[in-house]
Amino acid sequence: MPRLTEQERQEILRFIEADKPLPDKYRFLLFEDKREVELVWNGKTNEVCNIVLPFQTIEQVDEPRAESNQQLDLFDARGRQLKGWTNKLIWGDNKLVLASLKNGPMREEIEAQGGLKLIYIDPPFDVGADFSMDIEIGEETFTKDANILEEIAYRDTWGKGADSFLAMINERLVLMRDLLAEDGSIYVHCDWRVNSYIRLGLDEIFGKGNFRNEIIWTFGGKGMANVKKNYFRNQNSILFYSKTDSVNPNLKSGIVSQSVIKRFGKYMNDNYQIIFGKLRNSGDTLEIKKATAAFVKKHGHYPNDDDIVRDYSGGSFLRDVWDDIPIVRQSGVYQEFVGYPTQKPEALLQRIIKVSSNEGDLVADFFCGSGTTAAVAEKLGRKWIATDLGKFAIHTTRKRMIGVQRQLKADGKDYRAFEILNLGKYERQHYIGVNPNLREAEQQKQLVEKEKTFIALILRAYAAERTDGFTCFHGKKAGRLVAIGPVNLPVTRLFVEEIIFECRKHQITRVDVLGFEFEMGLFPTVLDEAKSKGIDLAPKFIPAEVFDKRAVAQEQVVFHDVAFIEVKPHVTAGKKSKPATVAVELTDFSVFYSQDSISHAEQTLKNKSRRIVVERGQVVKVSKDANGRVSREVLTKHWTDWIDYWSVDFDFESKREIIRVQDSDTGEWEEQWTGDYVFENEWQSFRTKKDRALELTSVAHECPPGRRKLAIKVVDIFGNDTMTIVEVSV
Repeated sequence: MPRLTEQERQEILRFIEADKPLPDKYRFLLFEDKREVELVWNGKTNEVCNIVLPFQTIEQVDEPRAESNQQLDLFDARGRQLKGWTNKLIWGDNKLVLASLKNGPMREEIEAQGGLKLIYIDPPFDVGADFSMDIEIGEETFTKDANILEEIAYRDTWGKGADSFLAMINERLVLMRDLLAEDGSIYVHCDWRVNSYIRLGLDEIFGKGNFRNEIIWTFGGKGMANVKKNYFRNQNSILFYSKTDSVNPNLKSGIVSQSVIKRFGKYMNDNYQIIFGKLRNSGDTLEIKKATAAFVKKHGHYPNDDDIVRDYSGGSFLRDVWDDIPIVRQSGVYQEFVGYPTQKPEALLQRIIKVSSNEGDLVADFFCGSGTTAAVAEKLGRKWIATDLGKFAIHTTRKRMIGVQRQLKADGKDYRAFEILNLGKYERQHYIGVNPNLREAEQQKQLVEKEKTFIALILRAYAAERTDGFTCFHGKKAGRLVAIGPVNLPVTRLFVEEIIFECRKHQITRVDVLGFEFEMGLFPTVLDEAKSKGIDLAPKFIPAEVFDKRAVAQEQVVFHDVAFIEVKPHVTAGKKSKPATVAVELTDFSVFYSQDSISHAEQTLKNKSRRIVVERGQVVKVSKDANGRVSREVLTKHWTDWIDYWSVDFDFESKREIIRVQDSDTGEWEEQWTGDYVFENEWQSFRTKKDRALELTSVAHECPPGRRKLAIKVVDIFGNDTMTIVEVSV
């Protein structure tokens, strides 16, 4: 430590005695390891989450292979994967996911694959615009608001300004660095709002010497007439860092042919080599444009990295300005668009994945959104991990990856099974949101106060009175006890099991469980368990309106029930020449979701305007004409309008859900059965932007004689999943 003057020593003591922070100059005077350039923000800390939560497998998806491709050591008799790495699609807060990957037993699996070689992330730098979704209902489009988990995690946690965003991204980047293999790379996608902050943060975390490139992706576009005080913005930054100097990007995969023509010229495949070669020499831009249009018409997309003709003698290495990849919603690549406003084109990820990984390598995206990284990784023969906090994002990625599996199967190419995972067994401080920088006594005090405020708010909105003397129950209403789930995490299996335990202890038979979100795959198994013990357990969604004092005062807050599924199994008896089969027909589906209200829309709409609202399971278009006359049109005309996806497991309870937990005494990781089963997705039908049709009867599935349980999962248009189980005798 450098020598301080007596005046400086006295000044430091005065600040300490007054319990005030030291001026910035003392950071450099007191410590030898000073940083001459450092990114500092309010609340900056070097502490990083180290919690380890178990990953719970709630679904496995694997399009069965054709018989001719089966290898019985790798696949079962139906062609489903038995061995090897299974790709991971994880729903949960990525801070907790990253900490659990880094410090938990799955780290061994990652290292066994050679480590994590590439991370690409596109974090939500435009807070407030990323998490509402446009949902197609017939000919209309309804904008679904972000759910409460997204509201709290994104807007309240890191949407309060630059300092909250930096606190969020910094901790996650540290965890990502620690997960990367020594020769791994990370690409961070950002725009003008945060690129300077993130660049300095990455310098600090990865080291300036490991900065490789700032890639400028410029994508054209229109709208300059609307820009009055700044230049038209048509580019993003992608910051490329390596963990160490041992990284060796495959830059030859970035060599492009000289036939890339400015503005019109794209990559070409063999069918277009001759015509583009001639046009390149002639320089006829009109003909180049025609040839490009012909390619798009035939193939449905602009030529991309898979269509490159690599002429190494005449080619050139990729520059750090990429101007040859259009945005997803631009003509020619619109067929990729799945409804995400920030969705990135596959060609962009193809380039990054090819340059910074090889076939068989493991890549990850911890803000996966619509699943572009996972889709491209699968097509290019990479293994992948993808995570997101949004349930709609997980559902969108699931559908997209099933589509990729189907296409690869049709093309006779390899692909892997993937599993959908939850993070379970959350601890109270993680869902109440206690400041981790406080001393333990202060943390406990803050925990109690925040919990009291939250519970009082929900009980008031639910019109329930508070009750004391219980561990799980917070109130009572109309002869039923009320248990309130966490504020910013889903109601988990563990939470419900504790409720059932206390019900049996106090002989309680009727309970309402209120939650903003419920763990994927939670129902109906826990409801069946409660029913078998004589407990009527009713789960209900807490609506966003609980935070609206006006709505609470006017008793307009509706706690809606979870969805209800009705199915009809079709069993065909076996004969000498034909085995027995089971098919499932979906016969009814009811939802009770609400967003806004018809009366509120009618009161607030201006003349010659309209709004689509959801009220108690009906999507309604409310319109007001030039004279102020109001009309209503119900858009959900049939129960099938609510269904986006459904799937069947023809032999539920055939695969136990196993988690790995650490023994508190020995520190060893041990396998434990949770008591539940993995939903094996064996058949599915779902809507896409191109094809809105939905099959309502599954294929007839061959089954050996005996009793079995069928599990049917339905995902509604908002991404919420519901499951039912029926028992049949074959």
